[in-house]
Amino acid sequence: MSSESIDLSRSGNDVGSLGDRIARYAFFSCAFVTVLTTLAIILVLVNGAVGFFREATLVELLGGTLSADSAAGGLETLREGLAVQVTITEFLLGTNWSPLIEPTSYGVLPLVWGTLVVTVGSALVAIPVGTLTAIYLSEYADESVRRTLKPILEILAGIPTIVYGFFALSFITPTILQPLFPQTGTFNAASAAIVVGIMIIPMVSSLSEDAMSSVPDSLRNAAYGLGATKFEVSTQVVVPSSLSGILAAYVLALSRAIGETMAVALAMGMLPQITTNPLEEMQTMTSYMVQVGISDVSVGSIQYQSLFAVGLTLFAITFTMNVLSIWVRSQYREEYQ
Repeated sequence: MSSESIDLSRSGNDVGSLGDRIARYAFFSCAFVTVLTTLAIILVLVNGAVGFFREATLVELLGGTLSADSAAGGLETLREGLAVQVTITEFLLGTNWSPLIEPTSYGVLPLVWGTLVVTVGSALVAIPVGTLTAIYLSEYADESVRRTLKPILEILAGIPTIVYGFFALSFITPTILQPLFPQTGTFNAASAAIVVGIMIIPMVSSLSEDAMSSVPDSLRNAAYGLGATKFEVSTQVVVPSSLSGILAAYVLALSRAIGETMAVALAMGMLPQITTNPLEEMQTMTSYMVQVGISDVSVGSIQYQSLFAVGLTLFAITFTMNVLSIWVRSQYREEYQ
C-alpha cells in the first residue's frame, strides 16, 4: 500500500514537472513572439525608409559625370523618371509637406504639428474629465452606481472610431463649433481633438480608477482620523498615492490619441499645414498614411517610401513617450513606497 502510494506520488510529481516545463516554454514562446513582432515592425519601417533618406541620388551622380552638353538634355528626363530622394535634415526640419502634388516637398513638420494639436487638444478634454470621473467612482460613488457607470464607460470605449469621426463631422462641427465660431471650416482640428478626447475618456477614467482603488484603506482611515474631509482625502491622499498609475493612464490614452486614424481623418481633413488656428483643416501623420494607402502611388516610389518614413517617425515619438512614462512612474513609485 505504501509503496503504491509512493509510486503514485512520484508519477504525479513527474507529470507536474513536465507540465511546468511545457507551461514555461509556452509562456516564453509568447513573450518571444511579442518581442519578435516588435523587432519585425521596426525592421519593416527602417527597411522601407532607407531609400527615402539618401544624400546622393542617381540624378546627382549622373549630373557630375556626364558632359554639360549630354547632361543638359538628359537630366531633365531623368528627374522626371527617377525619384529625387530626401535628406534627413530636409525631412525633419522642412515646413512644407506636398508629396503627391508637383512641386513635391517632404518636410514632415506639418504632419507632426497636426498630430501634436490633436493630442494636446484631446488631453485637455480627456484628462480633466477622466480624472474627475475616476475620483468619483473611487471615492464618492455607491457600489450600485459604480456597477452601472463602469459598463457604460466600457461601451463608450468599444464604439468604432469611424463612428466618432462621423459624429464630429455631423454634430460637433455644425452644431457646436460653427454657431460659436462662424469661420470654422467643415474639416477642422478642434472637432478632431474634441472627439478624440471623448474617445479616450474611458481609458483615462478606468485605468485611473483602478489605480486609486489599489490605495490601501489604512491611508484613507488615517486621514479621516486626522479630521480630513472626503475631498481632502481624495485630492491629498488618494491621488498622490496612486499618481504612478494615473500617469500611466494618461500616457496610454495619449498614445492612443497619437495613433488615432479614421476619426481624425474624417473630422480634421487632409491638408498638411502649420497653423495656430485649430478651426482650420490640418493633417496628422496617421491620416497621411491612410491617404497614401488608398492612393495609386507605385510601389518603390518616393511617395510610397514616405509612408515608411512617416511611420518610423510616429513609432519613434510613441516609443519616446513610453520610455519617459516608465521613468516618471518609477520616480513617483520610489517616492510613495
